[in-house]
Amino acid sequence: MAAEKVSPEKSSSLSTILVPVFIPSVIIIALMVIGTMSNPELAGEVFTNVLNYLIKTFGWFYMLAVAIFLVFVVTVAFSKWGNIKLGPDHAEPEYSFWAWFAMLFSAGYGIALLFFGVAEPVMHYASPPEGAAQTVGAAKQAMQIAFFHWGFHIWGIYCLVGMSLAYFAYRHGLPLSMRSTLYPLIGEKIHGPMGHTVDVFAILGTMFGIATTLGLSVAQINAGLNYLWPSIPISNFVQIIAIIAITALATLSVVAGMDKGVKRLSMLNMVLAISLMVFVFAVGPTIFILNTFMQNTGSYLSNIVERTFNLQAYTSSDWMGDWTLFIFGWTISWAPFVGLFIAKISRGRTIRQFVVGVMVVPTIFTFLWFSVFGDTALHLIIHEGYTNLINEVQADQAIALFKLLEHLPFTSIVSFLTVFLIVTFFVTSSDSGSLVIDSLASGGAVKTPVWQRVFWASTEGVVAAALLLAGGESGLKALQSATLLSALPFAIIMLIAAVGMWRALVIEGHHEVSLQQHMQSAKGGAKAGPGYWKKRLANLVDFPARDAVEKFIRTTSFQAMHKVEQELEQQGWEAEVIFDEANCRSQFQVYQEGKMEFIYEIRLRGYAMPEFSFPEQDRDVDGDDHYYRAEVFLRRGGQAYDVYGYDQQDIISDILDQFEKYLHFLHISPGILPWKMEEHDDDLNNETDAQPENSYLGDKPI
Repeated sequence: MAAEKVSPEKSSSLSTILVPVFIPSVIIIALMVIGTMSNPELAGEVFTNVLNYLIKTFGWFYMLAVAIFLVFVVTVAFSKWGNIKLGPDHAEPEYSFWAWFAMLFSAGYGIALLFFGVAEPVMHYASPPEGAAQTVGAAKQAMQIAFFHWGFHIWGIYCLVGMSLAYFAYRHGLPLSMRSTLYPLIGEKIHGPMGHTVDVFAILGTMFGIATTLGLSVAQINAGLNYLWPSIPISNFVQIIAIIAITALATLSVVAGMDKGVKRLSMLNMVLAISLMVFVFAVGPTIFILNTFMQNTGSYLSNIVERTFNLQAYTSSDWMGDWTLFIFGWTISWAPFVGLFIAKISRGRTIRQFVVGVMVVPTIFTFLWFSVFGDTALHLIIHEGYTNLINEVQADQAIALFKLLEHLPFTSIVSFLTVFLIVTFFVTSSDSGSLVIDSLASGGAVKTPVWQRVFWASTEGVVAAALLLAGGESGLKALQSATLLSALPFAIIMLIAAVGMWRALVIEGHHEVSLQQHMQSAKGGAKAGPGYWKKRLANLVDFPARDAVEKFIRTTSFQAMHKVEQELEQQGWEAEVIFDEANCRSQFQVYQEGKMEFIYEIRLRGYAMPEFSFPEQDRDVDGDDHYYRAEVFLRRGGQAYDVYGYDQQDIISDILDQFEKYLHFLHISPGILPWKMEEHDDDLNNETDAQPENSYLGDKPI
């Protein structure tokens, strides 16, 4: 492809705003805040009543939907589709596993562990949904409930959204926004009013979710500061100062960008969180923690099906609505934010890697966290007589963690580090949320101007501070309830996304069968003359220089493509051959109305000279010579075979082999409409393995 196709408005560096999404979002946010500030009590009452109605009426739907999400992602991960990459076949992950895990965990619910790690087990122990309170049975039940609430199910919700977005965006070139999940249902209409509406709802849910969480959760920071320095009061003024500080740090992080800001802060979060957990594990009841971790994990796995479908239908308790349905509904409402952020950092991973990384690893870490903090708290209550912890947590959940640290060594130091960790987790949630909202408001744009990111980060802080000043906890809870209301339509959207992705994966399976890669040497050898094997052997042991491969691509391959183009045009087909001078690549395309076009491309790629090429020479890792290959790329990515040294007839034969498979794919997958590929094709042209100077060896820069 010769040049990037970008509309004039998108080419400006001043703005990437998608007006039909940005303007309605800003107006609705302003109206919601003004309305709630005007009468926070009334707003809170209205939203709460509607929320209670939905929970009681559609509680079964929430639980069923979450179960379907979990089964779907696990089934896909361990099916034949698990090896499909979220991106072109040649794409590699942008981030290391640990950096990736740190970012998805920090954005997902790292702050929730700090708040609920002690509070939730103690609350369930004191008031279990079934059976007598403050007994051994209540303690077991409390930990199993905590595991259930923060285990596979909520990560299954995030996983479905993230996987669908990453698949449609990186595999099929659709925008990286919630609208893309509806493509199988409404097709190109995702680029119209219906798609804009979906993204507006996603922005509102993310904005109010982050703002309300920020506003409500600064109470934990305030409690920690008051605990460390009693002269600091628990007041709105202190909490406003905390919001301003967090917003300022989040702004600096989003200005720095994903790699320098969010990534580094997330890594710091994980180091601090793991250090805190290891400390409590070491100085706490270590053996008790290990025993309960094993026992509770086993109980969780053995009872996961029953708990998934348990709605306490035979009791009149509000416990399900206050806890399980509340947590699942809140998670669904946050799914556009967390799912899109996870998708944003997951390009190049296989579906199986994605699901295991997003679900299994965080869940295991979560179980360890609740075992360390929750079981340490229960051990203090049951075995050391610290029963007053129950009353303290029931009075104020924000101080639960600090009250636990009172009974451990180095209380002041550890509590100070805990406050710092809470702040960094808040900042990570805020900056990652700002990046997601900015992307949604820009139609899925990956790179946006700094001022837009600053605008959204600042807006989150302004909304939280304004509501806290105007209505206190009532104002913030009103929007918290409003955020939860969005869970119902989003649950429906997610189910549609799952159906659409399933259909797309079925088509992908047809694609793999019809376009299955064969070794080029075997195909060429079967059709070549008696001397072909000598040419093939020469290619295997030859390590050509850049100039030679460039000349081959400019002449032999380009001329072969022209011959096929001319013959197809005589047959009434629309074909085109393009030579990209900047990147030294030749591309052959065939177009059919209403179908995906056929793309066959030969690219220049460089590699470090292998050790066996000149074994007698001393090798310098940084100073080695390089050799180059003329590799074949199709629409789905690199095919990892070299055609350098082939004559025109060999290349024509290879083009026809791939074209034949393409036609077979269209034959066995009738009715497939073309995906909107323009941005994706340009993205492929700018892969890290093919920058303008082609100065890359494999997938790593020289």
